[in-house]
Amino acid sequence: MPFIPHTDDDTQEMLEAIGVKSIDELFDEIPAELMIESLDGIPAAMSEMEITRLMRERAAMDGAPLCFIGAGAYEHHIPQAVWDIATRGEYYSAYTPYQAEASQGTLQTIYEYQSMITELTGLDVSNASLYDGASGLAEAALMAVRSNRKAKSRQVLLTPGVSPTYAKVATAIAGSQGLTFDYLPMDTSTGKLRPDALDDNADPVAVVIQQPTFLGTLEDVDRITDWAHARGAVVIAIANPTSLAVLKAPGHWGEQGADIACGDGQPLGVPLSSGGPYFGYMTCKEKHVRQMPGRIIGRTVDLEGKQGFTLTLQAREQHIRRSKATSNICTNQGLMVTAATIYMSLLGSDGLTAVASQSASNTVRLVGGLTSIDGIERLFDGPAFHEVALKFDRPVAPVLEALAARDILGGYDLSEDYPDLGDALLVCATETKTEADIDAYVEAMREVIASSLAQSA
Repeated sequence: MPFIPHTDDDTQEMLEAIGVKSIDELFDEIPAELMIESLDGIPAAMSEMEITRLMRERAAMDGAPLCFIGAGAYEHHIPQAVWDIATRGEYYSAYTPYQAEASQGTLQTIYEYQSMITELTGLDVSNASLYDGASGLAEAALMAVRSNRKAKSRQVLLTPGVSPTYAKVATAIAGSQGLTFDYLPMDTSTGKLRPDALDDNADPVAVVIQQPTFLGTLEDVDRITDWAHARGAVVIAIANPTSLAVLKAPGHWGEQGADIACGDGQPLGVPLSSGGPYFGYMTCKEKHVRQMPGRIIGRTVDLEGKQGFTLTLQAREQHIRRSKATSNICTNQGLMVTAATIYMSLLGSDGLTAVASQSASNTVRLVGGLTSIDGIERLFDGPAFHEVALKFDRPVAPVLEALAARDILGGYDLSEDYPDLGDALLVCATETKTEADIDAYVEAMREVIASSLAQSA
């Protein structure tokens, strides 16, 4: 978005209007010893053309490697119209909609987003979004404590498939408020919850289930949800929103459905962007709505029957006493949500289903090709969505380095987060990968494996 500065005449006119002669006089309260003549180390000013060229050169340094990483951030095709619209001035620079009469466009955009996210997750209410999926889990856990006042426990149980990053962020944010986050044991032969892990004597305040799991497997969400509810616990679902086009929505898990759903909305039209900005989504059952953090946009009609939008609930410290706020950190990622709303509108339910289905099909082809290579096999059997963990007969890190030299980002090394799994790699394919891309990756992997065998001989 271009920046149009004031002219000298504009500046002088404004100074005269407020009764001062110069900029220096306007800021004469700043002590002279704090004023500096120049900024050492700052390069000379560049023109708009030079800045544009510089930034393009720096962007090109990232290259355009084939990416098969996944692990919480996914490369999907984003129609050109999404960001052409989202970066228009009226969207790109829109500020917080405190004044409903001046913010109807922004409010309606968020309302439409909320409607789409609730339909995807099968729950009743959505907020205007959160920072990201990981902080969304922390907010959901604190929300569960407020909603489940009968529970004496402050323990939040995590199924083994919950992202390690989510667990760390939730502990950092909510751990200081007395919550503990404990993983239930994993069956290392399946990558899912150990069958005997559900203790009837457990007394958690909440149970968190990620589906698909971080390792790409699919949990028996119905069984776990019903077990958690039988213990009086709030069920928190973490879901990749793209997967919800083909998998059961959290609101339909078990007999009663999950109570809260959260996750990262990045797959919905937000580019990878070297780690952000992304946005977190959160939905819940209506009975929990007053404990939901952040803003909620509502729709109504005026005295003339005209449609209008407003901030229905906004229990943040900016609006009420800090001690009464449902959150002191959450905000909505308005621009990212705008892009996601446009993305979902353009694709529709059929389009999202096509994206999810093609991603799953590409992953089947990718895994089939990689496991045809000696020394690579699937770590877990069973269905998956678009990520699969593979077991190697050698350390994964050198393999990934060799692939990177061939301009291929080969996957996520699981050895640091899951040392008990041995030499394991998480690979992912989305609809952006062609048969040629997948074949190129398989052939590169074959060459890397063969080269390492020759070197060790």
